[in-house]
Amino acid sequence: MSKAMYKKGEFQELIILAQNGDAKALEELIRRIQKNIYTMFSHLTVKKEDISDLTQETLLKMARSLPKLKDPKNFKSWLNQIVTNTFYDYAKRSSKNSLLEFDEEKLNEIKDKLGCEPGQRCLFSEIEKLIKAALMTLPQNLRITLLLREYEGLSYEDISKITNTTLGTVKSRISRARLKLQEELKEFI
Repeated sequence: MSKAMYKKGEFQELIILAQNGDAKALEELIRRIQKNIYTMFSHLTVKKEDISDLTQETLLKMARSLPKLKDPKNFKSWLNQIVTNTFYDYAKRSSKNSLLEFDEEKLNEIKDKLGCEPGQRCLFSEIEKLIKAALMTLPQNLRITLLLREYEGLSYEDISKITNTTLGTVKSRISRARLKLQEELKEFI
């Protein structure tokens, strides 16, 4: 198969080929998913220097475990489980969960810098920075549950499986996270 054919290949086909030892299929699969994994960790982690390491660790775990994936249709949920577990392992390794602390002064500094003059529109990147800063104020369990729902688009049932919690807990966490974000961003929305 040529490189162009891998790029055009169906996602599930790439998974099956990679499971059977096709290195080029695995390379293409990684190319397609690494940006999403990086973005997910950038929303979960305050320390910028750790985002790339977490992404690489997750991709390595995914590549090693891919032959064990029984149904390629479940790849997205399975991968999100790896991302979640990698983040939880990282949180445990970090001293006193320092990655989860957020400096209130820094949040206010970001808000001050992003203030728009009357008649001007804030740029998307500025709004994104505000949302990310507000996300970092959420406790880890609320943040990861909300990101799995809103960013990854997973069902409540899938999130329940990934986080090893009940469906009611998932719904409650998402609701609380949305309320906290709404409160944090109320002056901007």
